[in-house]
Amino acid sequence: MTNPSPQDIACRLIESAMTGALGVIHPETGHPHVSRVAVGATPGGEVYVLVSELSMHTKALRANPKCSLLVGEFDESGDPLDSARLTLTGRARFLERGGDEHLDCRSHFLSVSGVPRPYVDFADFRFVVIEAETAFLNAGFGKASAIDPGRLRPGRRENS
Repeated sequence: MTNPSPQDIACRLIESAMTGALGVIHPETGHPHVSRVAVGATPGGEVYVLVSELSMHTKALRANPKCSLLVGEFDESGDPLDSARLTLTGRARFLERGGDEHLDCRSHFLSVSGVPRPYVDFADFRFVVIEAETAFLNAGFGKASAIDPGRLRPGRRENS
């Protein structure tokens, strides 16, 4: 079996992500602010997060859409420094509630987990697409690389 390419590892991280760490710029202090958020990827490969209008990170994204998103869980070794993780940086794009993109994200979000998620329909929750401008993979010691974010779509994986 061949070793997976960095692109394949990154795609798997996106496809399997259920949560991530969303980094934003705090609108009052200008300091970085990081929050855990629910994450998903559309069938077309766009990465989205589900956020509440009541949260600080949503207020920050409304003030400045620049953001970063870290995805990746500890692997079986449990070593956080040897477990693959992917950082996307770019801009947040809020989806119109009830629009086609929102409904597609909602359907996908509810289909990927056996856990009931009633908050997805709460009036204050929104899907936000992360329009990635950069992607950086750290797949463990000595395995870090920049990846073209345009290649991080399920249909573009090198070794399917």
